[in-house]
Amino acid sequence: MDLRQLRGFVAVAGAGTVTGAANNLGLAPASVSEQVRRLEDSLGVALFERTPQGMRLTSPGATLLTRAQGLLDHADEVRRAVTGGRRQVRIGALEMLAAAKLPVIVRRLSQRHPDLDVEVRSYTRQTLLSEVTCGDLDAALLLDSGPRIGGLGFAPPPDLDFLDVDEVKLLLVAAPDGDRETLLVSAPGCSIRLAADQLFGTQVPCRELTSIAMAREWARQGFGRALLPDFALETHLTSGALVPLDFATETNPDSGTLIPLDSAAKTETETDPASDAPTLALRLVWLRSREAALRDVLYAMSA
Repeated sequence: MDLRQLRGFVAVAGAGTVTGAANNLGLAPASVSEQVRRLEDSLGVALFERTPQGMRLTSPGATLLTRAQGLLDHADEVRRAVTGGRRQVRIGALEMLAAAKLPVIVRRLSQRHPDLDVEVRSYTRQTLLSEVTCGDLDAALLLDSGPRIGGLGFAPPPDLDFLDVDEVKLLLVAAPDGDRETLLVSAPGCSIRLAADQLFGTQVPCRELTSIAMAREWARQGFGRALLPDFALETHLTSGALVPLDFATETNPDSGTLIPLDSAAKTETETDPASDAPTLALRLVWLRSREAALRDVLYAMSA
């Protein structure tokens, strides 16, 4: 097996199409297709089913995928040992997490492993998961809920593992004298939008905007209420430009399925309307077959 063929195979498995894999690798689609064909010829098995929707792994292909990235990781380790090169780690995150949460993680990685070169990339969740699966990212940071990946309402690729490294509190906010009827939401598929759909259902009056930042600004200007992560609200809550609303009276009691914060210690005198707010998990995900090669990095990121 040729390493270039293995890289092409892993890229196609992650992207689901030859064209997508070629774009990720910076190669022509014909070159990637030829790499996969030669690998199949050398092994004597079909690794993919070619369908109108893309490339689907066969059973032998799925077996190879669990081992291929480990072979590539080992080859990189050997290359570094021979050449004295520095180790590179590629971390991806949703844009808002890359801005608010990744700096602390990157600083911790640099302190614990000064021999690492850390590269940070910002993608949508679907692209993050695809890049982790094909090995182009070593790990990714995203928002989710529940005991397995995808509990928030999206379909993850197989063979991923995860660790919850923190929690993100969701607050329902509005301007002091702003509209309390219209729910300002981000685009479908966004983690915060998925959480809003679970909490409020789909029948409340909504205005769809393009980003969390835009929903926050429109709420600040009084156009409605918005469900937003706590790390995006500190300045606005301190200044009084936005105020937290009471989840007990603002959400649909039959639709909320997210995990609430523990309020067992709440006293009768505490009336903070945000105290019963739901939370999302700040979730670190990686390819299960790469855990041995990444264990020290994952430990440092989650410490």
